[in-house]
Amino acid sequence: MRKAFAYLRVSGKGQLEGDGFPRQLAAIKKHAATNDIRLTKVFREEGVSGAKDLENRPALQELLVALHSNGTKLVLVERLDRLARDLMVQESIIADLKRHGFEIVSVAEPDLCSDDPSRTLMRQMLGAFAQYERSIIVQKLRGARQRIRAREGRCEGRKPYGARVGEQEIIAHMKALRAIGMAVDKIATLLNRDRYPPRSGRQWHATSVYRILKASDAL
Repeated sequence: MRKAFAYLRVSGKGQLEGDGFPRQLAAIKKHAATNDIRLTKVFREEGVSGAKDLENRPALQELLVALHSNGTKLVLVERLDRLARDLMVQESIIADLKRHGFEIVSVAEPDLCSDDPSRTLMRQMLGAFAQYERSIIVQKLRGARQRIRAREGRCEGRKPYGARVGEQEIIAHMKALRAIGMAVDKIATLLNRDRYPPRSGRQWHATSVYRILKASDAL
């Protein structure tokens, strides 16, 4: 039985409680069960745009570190646009994985990561379509925000963590644990154990703790 990591990603903070993560994980688990693959860890990129490169993907960075350290060579994603929507970023990540001897499989497009010329062309075409779709969505959202701002005088986005009641106390607790040298994954484990409520989702993850501490200049 082969071992594999699963990589999940949703672009917006508002999608964290939606169907994105459960749908992606269900598709990956189905593929794993059919192909005698055992998932050893799931990496969740929470509210990160698919246009961002490796340096701005904390969960993907954690995945790459794990690939290099524990012998797992296979990564499963639902679709390649979960890996990246931008074609250049997509191809860069795939090339980087292959350069180090790792394999990536898109369970909805199982042949698209091969080196066959026709498959490479198809992957690039689909990546281009995903990139185009993203550009159209960005334009529509920008237009909607402009209309709201013109009508109401403002258009607020999602408030940063710490703006709601009780969140500053949780940030202070994170900082105290970090100050004594505790790793972000251990901090997430303690927050879950002590039942500190996350803003969204069921539990804390290392990526969300990392992001909050980084925004608070506590890393």
